[in-house]
Amino acid sequence: MITFVVDDYNNMNKALSRFLDYLKEGGADDDAVFDSRLVSCELITNVLRHCGGAAHFSGVFDDGRITITVRASTPGGEIVIPDLPSVLAESGRGLYIINAISGGNVLISGGDVTVTLFVDNTRN
Repeated sequence: MITFVVDDYNNMNKALSRFLDYLKEGGADDDAVFDSRLVSCELITNVLRHCGGAAHFSGVFDDGRITITVRASTPGGEIVIPDLPSVLAESGRGLYIINAISGGNVLISGGDVTVTLFVDNTRN
């Protein structure tokens, strides 16, 4: 498991690199690493942009599943996954994309947003 706290956009990529290396070392394919980075960036960015505090991240790769959980240090309101948002909408696209990439495996509970991705190592 990898955990870290991000309080600034400039620190996000450095912190995420540890998680992505962990996935690669565990045997995740390139598609899974890409999807994990996208999901992680969207969730962390949402916290930094909308909650104003730090993003607390945890990620684990086990038994063909990548589980990513992000929580705001200062939760800010109800989190919902929108239906297809308007192209001009100011918000909602990130969670919509995350939901689509994960096949609907998004759980929002008690301020945590947890996304589970299933790794298909048969693709090469």
